[in-house]
Amino acid sequence: MPLFLFNTLTRKTEEFRPMDPSGRTVTMYCCGPTVYDSAHIGNFRAFVSQDLLRRRLEAHGWEVRHVMNITDVEDKIIRAIHASGEPLETFTRRHEKAFLDDFDALGCRRPAVMPRATEHIAEILALVKRLEDRGAAYATPDGSVYFSIERFPGYGKLSRLDRAQLKPGARVNADEHAREAYGDFALWKAWSARDGVVAWESPWGRGRPGWHIECSCMSMKHLGETLDLHCGGEDLVFPHHEDEIAQSEAATGRPFVRFWVHNAHLLVNGQKMSKSAGNFFTARDLFARGYTGRELRYVLLSAHYRLPLNFTLEGLDAARQALARLDAWEARLGAAAGAAALPAPGGALWKEFGAALDDDLNISAALGALFEALRASNRSLDEGQTTAAEAARALSDWLAVREALGLPAPPLAEAPSDVEALARERQTARAVKDWKRSDALRAEIAKRGWAVKDATDGFRLTRQP
Repeated sequence: MPLFLFNTLTRKTEEFRPMDPSGRTVTMYCCGPTVYDSAHIGNFRAFVSQDLLRRRLEAHGWEVRHVMNITDVEDKIIRAIHASGEPLETFTRRHEKAFLDDFDALGCRRPAVMPRATEHIAEILALVKRLEDRGAAYATPDGSVYFSIERFPGYGKLSRLDRAQLKPGARVNADEHAREAYGDFALWKAWSARDGVVAWESPWGRGRPGWHIECSCMSMKHLGETLDLHCGGEDLVFPHHEDEIAQSEAATGRPFVRFWVHNAHLLVNGQKMSKSAGNFFTARDLFARGYTGRELRYVLLSAHYRLPLNFTLEGLDAARQALARLDAWEARLGAAAGAAALPAPGGALWKEFGAALDDDLNISAALGALFEALRASNRSLDEGQTTAAEAARALSDWLAVREALGLPAPPLAEAPSDVEALARERQTARAVKDWKRSDALRAEIAKRGWAVKDATDGFRLTRQP
């Protein structure tokens, strides 16, 4: 079945096919972290959504050439290093490592290339000069270079800006600016005292790159002048992605991106996340509370990527319970399959799950198919109606689904000896039909944080959230 994605550029859901003539390789660029602090869960919603997309592309048999940049020079970073007293590289590498640790903990596959802006200064300067030579950019007396939005007729096509609102000649120097600031934007910023030692030599004098030019330079260097996919949060549509299109297409004369894929915002308890509101969470804040990467990943995947996701701690607890159900089901299927060989995935679950994801990553329908399969399978197992071959088929499909979702294997947990003793005692009580004693033992096992499930060959113990 073909894969369909909503394209922000056209505002339509379209069939995706790579432009590679051989049909084998997909080029995918994702706006990466600005490494000035720990990434928050809103950031990670984007990265987890992008990882789900990448996995689906790979399930179609395509090789994904995935590039994600590291922004290691930008306004917020310069302010932060002045506050910390650290050199730029020391500061940014520390935060980059923290980001990648969290990225790995959430089960995201690392990109093929993670270029740093500071390692591409020569290429950035060449791109800025190319834009100046083509008349799309101009230098100012202080040694800055700005892109002229008046000289790019397509400016505003991604964000659907009304061109009457544009203010050609008005200059925006900040890396990030308000939605109302529709002026020319900085490609190269002349050095100022607030930059301190953060500066490089250029044909226009000492300075540093603007944020927007960094992504155009790195994406085109590593993926070519036209990309299959460009991903990011919806907050990046304007100005960042709008500016990327303008400067890239003005430099090359070619379309910059075929499919733009944007995820919606994450809310916390129904409100915009902010430190002042007391609802701001980084991934490591939640890890410190005892939650795991697979639990957080499950929550971040649980709503369609183009719909707002309302994050709550209660939702994390529900994710823990859902994963416990899936882990217990996996264990039951493994026991029922016994030594039966696992076939290639291709049963009803895998087909329905895949069809849902092919519909613009419809995760709600995909998870619905998964839990309906779980319920039906558990009923069949309870009734002793599942053959070893059927269990192997169901297990194969589930393992493929688990891989598609990026969920790690369930953690191994051996029940304490006292809990196992209670479970064996309960099994004896059931054998003599002492149901009252059996129920009391089940309750005692639950008090100790475990659930006991009867099986044809005895019982199964699983840790409960």
